Amino acid sequence: MKKTIIGVSVGAIILFIWQFISWSAVNLHSNSQQYTPKQTEILKYLGDNLEEGFYYLPGSAPGTSAEDVQKQWEENNGKPWAQIYYHKAMSTAMTMNLVRGLVVDLLAVFLLVFMIQKMGNASFQTIVLSSLSVGLIGYLSVTYVNSIWFQTKTLIDLLDAVVSWGAIGLWLGFWLRKK
Repeated sequence: MKKTIIGVSVGAIILFIWQFISWSAVNLHSNSQQYTPKQTEILKYLGDNLEEGFYYLPGSAPGTSAEDVQKQWEENNGKPWAQIYYHKAMSTAMTMNLVRGLVVDLLAVFLLVFMIQKMGNASFQTIVLSSLSVGLIGYLSVTYVNSIWFQTKTLIDLLDAVVSWGAIGLWLGFWLRKK
């Protein structure tokens, strides 16, 4: 039990630290948070015209027939489109976000450790490759699939998956393998 708790705790800290480095210290994700000098006007317009939520533009009104949706789809081919995550108020309080992030990291690493321990006498290599596989499964099945449909760049997200879960795998390979 002690070995599991230490393995999970250190693994989650590795993940948490990499996330901080990637998103804050080095800001590898700056391309997904670009600046526009028109932000004040855009936010005012959105605030005057939208409720809080996620929007995909152009879209079809609820209740639109399948034929009309298809027609709108064809009419909009080649024209501009956007995704908008709109919130009425920005909160700069980070405490709960950090706590939630750490709890999720603990849970993710716990699930990996649980799987590794079910393998029996896993080798260092098996543990590292299993950890990398978990990171790549998460990246491929969520981030990359979304990038296919919404045409986003995900190379940095792939780097996040490989670096963080690779580092966790190195740690767990050292810590959990049978000596």
